[in-house]
Formats: sequence, C-alpha cells, structure tokens
Amino acid sequence: MTEQENQTQINSQTSQDSQASQASSLPPLPDAKEISSLLPSGMGLDILRQSRIVPLRIEEGVLIVGAVSFDALSKAQMLGAALGFPVDLEIRDEKELGDLIHTLYDLRSVAADEAAKNIEGIDDIDDLSREDILSDSVDVPVIRLVNGLFVDALKQRATDIHVEPYEDEVLIRFRIDGVLHDRLRLPRSNQAPLTSRIKVMSRMDIAEHMAPQDGRIGITLGDRAVDVRVGLVPTQYGERIAMRLLDKGHGLMTLEDLGMEERERSIMDELIHRPHGMILFTGPTGSGKSTSLYAILQALARPEVNIITVEDPVEYALPGVAQIQVNEKAGVTFAAALRSILRQDPDIVMIGEMRDFETAHIGVQASLTGHLVLSTLHTNDSISAIVRLVDMGIEPYLAASCMIGTVAQRLARRLCPYCRREINPPAVMAKQGLTRAFEPVGCSHCHNNGYRGRVGLYEQFVVNEAIQEAFVAGAPASKLRDIARESGFKTLWEIGLSAVQSGLTSPDELARVAGED
Repeated sequence: MTEQENQTQINSQTSQDSQASQASSLPPLPDAKEISSLLPSGMGLDILRQSRIVPLRIEEGVLIVGAVSFDALSKAQMLGAALGFPVDLEIRDEKELGDLIHTLYDLRSVAADEAAKNIEGIDDIDDLSREDILSDSVDVPVIRLVNGLFVDALKQRATDIHVEPYEDEVLIRFRIDGVLHDRLRLPRSNQAPLTSRIKVMSRMDIAEHMAPQDGRIGITLGDRAVDVRVGLVPTQYGERIAMRLLDKGHGLMTLEDLGMEERERSIMDELIHRPHGMILFTGPTGSGKSTSLYAILQALARPEVNIITVEDPVEYALPGVAQIQVNEKAGVTFAAALRSILRQDPDIVMIGEMRDFETAHIGVQASLTGHLVLSTLHTNDSISAIVRLVDMGIEPYLAASCMIGTVAQRLARRLCPYCRREINPPAVMAKQGLTRAFEPVGCSHCHNNGYRGRVGLYEQFVVNEAIQEAFVAGAPASKLRDIARESGFKTLWEIGLSAVQSGLTSPDELARVAGED
C-alpha cells in the first residue's frame, strides 16, 4: 500500500470515528409532548414530514432542529423564523425522526371521540375532499372525525368500518380479525354530516338518499396506500355505510402466507397444477376465498401462461395477470366477459363468483375444453359445491367431469401467543381425541382481546373417478364423504381440532367458525 493510500484510509477511518463519536455524544431525542409544546397550535405537521425536520429543543436562545442532512437547512430556517429563533441543525437518524413525526401526528391528531363532540352544525361540506388522511391541516370537525376513524381502524388492523344509524344514535363498529367491535356512539344529529362527508370522498351522489350506492376512496397514511370500498344502503333510520379497507402494501398473500399444514399444502399444489378442470372455493363472505385465489394466481403467473380474470370488483392488481372489472351498466357481466375472454386464448381463467346458470355453464365448458378454471361459490362445505352446480342447472355428468376439487375455508382468530392459557379440552372435543386446548386471556400485545390475527382452516375435497361415478349415479353428499375419506379427506371440524391442539386457536373460536361436526 502506498503512503498516499495509507493516509487516505487513515483519514477515512478518522472521519468515521468522528461521526460515530458525534452520534454517540448526541443527547437522546426529547419526548413527543415536549416537541409538540414548541409548535404553535395552528402550525401543521405536514411541512415537518415533507422536509424531514423536527424541532428538538431550545438551547441558549437557539432552536435545535433535527434533520436527516444539511440539505434541510433552508426549511429549518423557515421553521425558526416562524418560531422567532435562530436555528442550528443536528443530524439525526432518518428512521428515528420518522417515528417521532408519526408520534407527533398521534398527539396532534384529534381523536375520533373528541372530534365527535364538536361535529354539530357542520353541513356545508360538499366541496371538501382530502387524500392524505395523516395530515392535520384541516380543522373542520367532520373531516377530522372521518380521518380519525380511518387512522384508528388501520392502527387496530380493522378490515371494515360500519356506520349504522339507529333511532337515537349512530353506531360505528370496526371488524377486527373477522369480529365486529363497537368503536364509537354518536348523537343522531351527527349522521347527516358524517354520511355526506363519506359520500363526497367516495364520489357518490350526495343528493340521493333512497337508493343503494357504491363508491371507492383512495387514501394514504404516511407511506401506506389504502383503497376503501364503500357500500351504502338506505335503512329505516337513514343510510347505512360499510367500508372495506384494502391495504395495498399488506393485502396480497402468497401460498406460503396462507399457513396451510404440509399435507393440505401438498394437496393444493397438486390441484392447481392440473392442466385443466375446475376448482371451486366455498365459504361465507369474509372467509378469505378471494385471498386464496390471489395467492394461487401469483403462484401460477409465469411469462408462458396466459391468465385472465373476471372480478367484481378488482381488489388488487396482479402483475402478469389480465384483470377485467365487471360493469353491469355497460353490459360487462360475468357471463359476457367470460364469452369474450375465451377468445383471448387463456390458459387459466379466474371467475370472481359463480352467480347464475349462464356463468356456471360457460365456466364448465371452459374447464372441459382445456382451461383451468378457478372460482368461488357460496356453500357450507366443500362437498356441497358440486351439488350446488347441479342445483344451478348443470347436468350431473358435466359437473362431475369438470370438477377436479373444491376447497371450503374459514378464518379463525389466532390466539395471542403472549397471553394464551392452557385449559382442559371441552368434553365433546376430548371424546374426539383432543388432548390439550388454550383459551384467550388478553394483554397489551393483543389490545386485551386475547386474539391477534387469523389462521386459515382448509377442507379440500379432491374429486377422483370413484367420486365421479358415485355422483353421476345419484349418491348423496354423505356417501361422497365416505368415499373421499378413503383417500384421506378431513372435514373442517377435524382440521380445526388440529389447530386447537396446536394452540393456534381456541375451542370457542372453532365452534364459532366451523360449528359442531
């Protein structure tokens, strides 16, 4: 190594040591409440977030401003001028400053409960709209209330917000892990401005009060982009609103994320890699059918495969997949779209839902002519799906020939691993072989619910030749189940018992989502 290179290395090391020493010598970041006290009540936090600066403290008449780099000096000086102090910069870690700014928003943001107290009298909101709900620069109470609801719902991992008018009050509920929880009760007088604000944001007809309406809202929370699907129906006491929150950053799950047991995953892999045939996913609304379909499409999407979907609505954009949005007003129904896409030479077709005979008939024909068809159906279990097709008008021999498998699924709340408590299994379950069980307790990790997140239960019914022959011969569902058991078929209840045994969910939760076997 030359003397010049050696000197350069020494200088570089000295610089790094100096920076490390400076970082270690910096005082700890002050509490968010102390920082908030430095800011005038009318000053918004948006400028701090955009400039990545935070006023930290005042030392000897100088405002010390935390920043990511010296490029923020001009913004810091503007802040100092607004507060009446000269400025000195203090270089801080970007993540630390970002977390601090978010904490400031939490403090500054008017909580939904407090905003509700000041909402009376707000009626001129037709021209108000907003995109970034984390912003605190709007003072109209109804806007703060709606923004606060969205922020609160996302923090609590809610998937839906319900606004339900009654005779004397408006009840706001969050659906968290599949279960509705009361969040807020408002006076009846608050309903009109609250409903109008949501209708404006979702671009509904604000003057229409007697007909159902649908809309969408695109919002941001910091760096998170969230789509809100809004449905409104008129009721006896006013318009009832249900809002589904679709977090684009966390919504798409892979097959690995679904949490299937190894045996169930191998069955699923075998089904979805068949060259043709139909696979139906069944279960009630909110049981994760669409999530499973999206996970499968991600696993199957390859450059050499042509995948086309027909959905109502398109919830998430899938790379490498052509997605068609149903629009009945324009004549784009499931059946009409299916007829068109079969001329697009698809390898795999996904139909959002089998709703009528025409859609089912085209789907069956597609599965019999070399296409893999994926769809959903509303039945209680996997075996009933093939029976439901016949009820819709499909000939039994066609239903048996096209079907390669059906999957019934449920989502059970996952026990919080930090506070779950082992108990004796219920007598009914103990008779079925359950040797251990757990119950929810509640702690700070799960907001005292005892549950955090959900676990999927998947009942997979693989249609083989024996089942096809029995079905065409008119065998009842019980007979089909007996034949399937010879190949290792397990019911939802049996799969749920395994989840209870493993401590993933509780006996009560299994009974809630799967019922008694």
